[in-house]
Amino acid sequence: MANLVIVESPSKAAAIKKYLGSNYKVVASKGHVRDLPKSTLSVDIENGFEAHYINIRGKGDLIKDIRREAKAAKKVFLAPDPDREGEAIAWHLAIALGLDPAKTLRVTFNEITPDVVRAAIKSPRAIDMNLVNAQQTRRIWDRVVGYKLSPYLWKSVKNGLSAGRVQSVASRIIVDREEEIRAFVPEEYWTIDASLSVGERPFTVRFYGNVDGKIKLPDEASAKFVVNAVNGKSFEVKSIKRATRQKLPAPPFTTSTMQQEASRKLGFQSQRIMRVAQELYEGVNVGTENGGVQGLITYMRTDSLRVSADAQNAARELIGTKYGEQYCPKAPRIYKAKAGAQDAHEAIRPANVALEPAMVHKYLTPDQYRLYKLIWERFVASQMENATQYANAGACLRRLYFPYQWVQRCVPRLHGRI
Repeated sequence: MANLVIVESPSKAAAIKKYLGSNYKVVASKGHVRDLPKSTLSVDIENGFEAHYINIRGKGDLIKDIRREAKAAKKVFLAPDPDREGEAIAWHLAIALGLDPAKTLRVTFNEITPDVVRAAIKSPRAIDMNLVNAQQTRRIWDRVVGYKLSPYLWKSVKNGLSAGRVQSVASRIIVDREEEIRAFVPEEYWTIDASLSVGERPFTVRFYGNVDGKIKLPDEASAKFVVNAVNGKSFEVKSIKRATRQKLPAPPFTTSTMQQEASRKLGFQSQRIMRVAQELYEGVNVGTENGGVQGLITYMRTDSLRVSADAQNAARELIGTKYGEQYCPKAPRIYKAKAGAQDAHEAIRPANVALEPAMVHKYLTPDQYRLYKLIWERFVASQMENATQYANAGACLRRLYFPYQWVQRCVPRLHGRI
């Protein structure tokens, strides 16, 4: 009698089945199996916001097949995604299949790799009802706000508009910000730049003020006074500060920073980014020489910057071997998430940093390769030594023989360096 593992997607099922062997059967629920019906509010507002769920239309045969497998199985492991949405799917599956939620085995995989999958199966837990209720709260408020507010929009604005707990609040923020913009009173100010040169080396300086500090130029007359005072006169460099600047590497990706970078560098929209990331997480066949079907990145819905010690050590080993020991810091880099972060999962990183993008390029779609390369490079860079920038900074030019000691702040761009 085999054990049954229920995941969300068929592609993930294929990878997990390969790691668990013949004693396990892996099936996919293909997402949610129960939801609130569309025809009614289905939330009892007067009785603690109790939700009334039904099986999703079209999922009847799938639920019957999985229920039959569950009855014949020795153990049933519920393994949807490791977030509150996945936890709710596990809970709905337990109810739809007639399983006891208190005795059902819940497992989660932060990455789809052999060691992680096998370790998770060995350490199952109960369904976390706190996560389930968190998902239910979001779903119920979407329904309450949407079903109550949308009809009002149809009457007052335009038929067919929809409202939700996120869109409604976001609209208010946009309106408030627009009112601030319209209430802003512009204030006139002028700047003065001087084009200078040392021999054949041109550079630009900007007026700052006098020896007593910064001076604002509120109108054209003030600006012309300064220009006339220094026009045709000579300037001298009073001091040059040579500095070495250290630039810290960017931390590994969270969901939001991955979306920002993929949008900026790859031109992907948010929905496309998350779809491709889901494919990389669930598993891709990268050839027998690279281990066959496996997940290439860790779970892609996270606000954490935490990275496992094993992943840090693997990255440091790769950096020392591939780029040189001088690029590997003495101690692993540890990043702290912002206050309020849930920190439930690791940051987004390659599941196996040794699988360089070039090694799996031919097995990935263009979108998968570009996003995987972005994630891989960001993670490896996050564990590297600081970037060093050599600069001539803070040089100031003073007008010779000029009364009031006007001082120009300069930012010389000599030899292409700041």
